[in-house]
Parts: sequence; structure tokens; C-alpha cells
Amino acid sequence: MNELSAKAYDLRRDTLDIIMAGGGGHIGGDMSEMEILVTIYNRMNVSPQNQNSPDRDRFVLSKGHCVESLYAVLAWKGFLDIDEVKAKFSKFGSEYIGHPHNVIPGIEMNSGSLGHGLSVSVGMALAGKMDRKNYRVFTLMGDGELAEGSVWEGAAAAGHFKLDNLCAVIDHNHLQISGRIEDVMNPGDLRARFEATAWHVINVKDGNNVEQLNAALDEAERTKDRPTVIIAETVKGKGASLIEDKAAWHHKLPSPEEYQQIAADLAIRKEALANA
Repeated sequence: MNELSAKAYDLRRDTLDIIMAGGGGHIGGDMSEMEILVTIYNRMNVSPQNQNSPDRDRFVLSKGHCVESLYAVLAWKGFLDIDEVKAKFSKFGSEYIGHPHNVIPGIEMNSGSLGHGLSVSVGMALAGKMDRKNYRVFTLMGDGELAEGSVWEGAAAAGHFKLDNLCAVIDHNHLQISGRIEDVMNPGDLRARFEATAWHVINVKDGNNVEQLNAALDEAERTKDRPTVIIAETVKGKGASLIEDKAAWHHKLPSPEEYQQIAADLAIRKEALANA
């Protein structure tokens, strides 16, 4: 788990470099979701060798605007070349665009129009049940995205069909581009809302802690006859004090001086983990 935590900081640095090379990106959400991505991909049955197998696990990044961190994780897992991603991200004619694009190895679906990922993941999970496959489906949503009605239609369907092969994770950093989600469109009691549609709900107090996330994913895998949602309490911009918990860093390109400050902070945080 400590190695995974350190890897998350390496991948944050890769993500920062991708954003700088491409001239923009959703840095705040990229940083808040990193431990979630690392923990899921560390346990998923998917690799460059079996990426076309009908038995592979599936992952959908519903909050598709935060694709830069997914590119970094896919490179870590061998799907992509990180230097190529950095060189081509957001360049004219490049496949490495600012949202997931399923011509890229390891990406299941195009996403970015918020509210779609859960419903598509429900379809994938239901297909697995119908085909008697053992694969699992994971989807990562933003908390601002929960204002979309299609999320709750998907949630109702997943509960109705008892899709215990489906695990949704909410990157609950409490911020979106317009400010705090409680001010923009308060989602209310998320546990109660998901339980009302027959979901198993797990609250993770520190959603940037890979040990807590891994335990929650273990619990989700043990849960039968209902889908699971993990509500992960994260920090937007996690890893760099300059950008942590600031809505202004939802989508912003650091200046050269800010880049150096963020990179230094990431290195310090990683070193602290090594000495813990």
C-alpha cells in the first residue's frame, strides 16, 4: 500500500507534465482522483495483453474531463507510452484529446458529457450477468456530476437488476468549476439516495488513502445481490498546497513558477511517505 501511495505521487508529476505540455487540463480533479485510479487499476483484471478479452474487467471514467491522470495511469500499466502522451496531448490531430477517446488502448468508452458513465457501466455489468461472465465494472464519477438526472436513472436500474458486479466510486472533493457543490446544487444525503435504489454504500473518510480505498473495494467485491457505491472524501488538488481545495484550479494552467512550486510539493509529499 505504501508503494501504491508513492506511485500516486509519481503519477501526479506525470499528470502535471502532461498538462504543461498540452497547455491546459483539469488539474484539480486529476489530483483528487489519483489514489482512486491507482487502487482500482492495481486490482483490475485488465492489461495490454487481455484488453480485448470478453473476460476483462472494465473501467469507465465518467468524469471524463479529468483524463490527464487516466493517461498517466494507463502508461504506468503499460497501455501507453508516457513520453508520447506528453508530446502529443492536446495537439492538433492527436488522439490524446482532453476527454477519454476509445481509439486509445485501455479506454472503454468516450466520455466527458457528464452523467453518462454510470448508465453505460450499468449496461456493461448487465451484459456480464446475461453472458454469465465474472468480470467487474468500475466507474468513477465526480460529485458535481451527481446533479445530472441520468445518474439516478442509472442508479435505479443497477439496483433493480441487482448488479453486484458493478462498483461506482464518487470523487467527493466538494468542488466543481462554479464553486462548492453544496452551493451550486446540493446533492443532499448521498447514502440515503443510493440506499433508496438498493445500493450498498461505503463511506471512505480519506479518499486519498489507498489502504482505506482498497478495503472498501474488498468489501464491494464481497457484497452480493446489489451494486456498491464508494463515496470517497477527497481533496481537490491533492498533493500541492498551492492548489488544494481551490475551485479556481478546476481547470487552470500553472505558470512556470507555479509549476516549479507544485512539482516541489509533490516531491516533498512523496518523500514524507517514504520516511513514514
